[in-house]
Amino acid sequence: MHKPGHGTLDLRGSTPDLELIAVESEVRRTIEVLVIDDEHTLRESCASLLRTEGFSVTVCGRGDDALRLVRARHFDIVLLDLYMSQVSGMEIMAAAQDARSQTLVIVMTGNPSVESSVSALRAGAWDYLPKPFSATHFQILMGRAAHAVAVARESASARDEALGASQSFSDHVPIFGQSKPLREVIELAAKVARTDASVFITGESGTGKELVAQYIHFHSRRSSRELVPVNCAAIPEALLESEMFGHVEGAFTGAVRDKEGLLEVANGGTLFLDELTELPLPTQAKLLRVLQDGVVRRVGSTKTDAVVNVRFIAATNGNPTEAIAKGILRKDLHYRLRVVPIHIPPLRERPEDIPILAEQFLGQFWAQHRDRGSEPPVFSPEALQTLCRAPWLGNVRELRNVVEHLVVMATPGARIASSDIVFIDGDSAARNGEGLTFGATLMALDYHLARDRVLAKFEMDYLTHVVNSSGGNISDAARMAGVDRTTLYRLMEKHGMGRDSLAPATGSDPSD
Repeated sequence: MHKPGHGTLDLRGSTPDLELIAVESEVRRTIEVLVIDDEHTLRESCASLLRTEGFSVTVCGRGDDALRLVRARHFDIVLLDLYMSQVSGMEIMAAAQDARSQTLVIVMTGNPSVESSVSALRAGAWDYLPKPFSATHFQILMGRAAHAVAVARESASARDEALGASQSFSDHVPIFGQSKPLREVIELAAKVARTDASVFITGESGTGKELVAQYIHFHSRRSSRELVPVNCAAIPEALLESEMFGHVEGAFTGAVRDKEGLLEVANGGTLFLDELTELPLPTQAKLLRVLQDGVVRRVGSTKTDAVVNVRFIAATNGNPTEAIAKGILRKDLHYRLRVVPIHIPPLRERPEDIPILAEQFLGQFWAQHRDRGSEPPVFSPEALQTLCRAPWLGNVRELRNVVEHLVVMATPGARIASSDIVFIDGDSAARNGEGLTFGATLMALDYHLARDRVLAKFEMDYLTHVVNSSGGNISDAARMAGVDRTTLYRLMEKHGMGRDSLAPATGSDPSD
């Protein structure tokens, strides 16, 4: 069988700064590594370098022998050639992960196409190493892998302690619902959580993308480390690169000392990039470098400041393919982050989850806002039907806000009727089917509540207009509105609005 890209490991000029590989030598000695490659020279070169670094190394040159080894023994890291002459590398990887779900598999390939690399990553590979590669590249990657093993052990210990204290680890991030689409999302999230694969979550605003990211992190081998959320739309563009990558003293006016960025804060843990398509293109290019080799260079620095081991989860409420076509999302960054795509369906497509969520929010907010021991209200069947019929453009976030309003206004022990439900846009009549006009609804309220509802209606209509007029570009919409991106985004968050769920503004008077 012809093997593309075969070659030896280039050892020339190859001593990286070992301080960047933040794994104690004592820990490296406990890490079992299996090197599988039918090229003798490359296999032995890798093994020799790993032994020099202090790892415990086993080598194997035949695919059938490798299958027997991974099934019989525990290995923390398996370094595997994708193109074996007898048994495919993908088959060996599957066997290794079936035997030990925590094993990290690094795939070596002399044909590093996007398709083969993505296929390997989706199948569960921790990372891939294109041939030929330098010893420096090899050492840095193995240092990151060793760090991941150490973090996984730490997380497993913390998880065992939590379970020993009779605490369900799943309780860290409860996700409520019983619909088939939601169960599929949770099952996929649970499966990918056991790996370090990058995840790309899509779904309308308010569907719970960050909650799914939290679920993945807290069920992963990195759960004892930080989950660092980054809202790419909410951070001012001028500060975004410094926030992400850090800066050195004197990099710009006000940089009075060195500062680590969020990538370094997330080292060993997970970085959640929300609203990824709002990330400026120059920052996307710099982020791609971190994804490829873990190297971080702070703003104003002329050297590598850190090598980080970060698991990436990205999310957007838009369409990534359209963002690529518009030139606001790099295709190569999308490939790297979309190893496992997860789409969260909107709430209106899973109405059977609405009563469960509503009851959960009711109990949660009653405990938060009302006197302890007071009897909570209950939903009437008609009220639950009204909630299930609503379009929920703001999805779970909008439902949550509506139920919180009900809790604040309700009398202890009361029965919640359809007429008690006030939707985010103030338009109760259009949704509860009781024939009330919006104006009549307003007149039945006190002044302050009526004013708040009119203002909410104006804000939603105005935001709908400027975002639609800008084609969904938040930066352009902010310029049209005369506010900064952060302010506009917070207003949209307030009303549970996403660019993909906006309808053309009607321009109608809120009291009509």
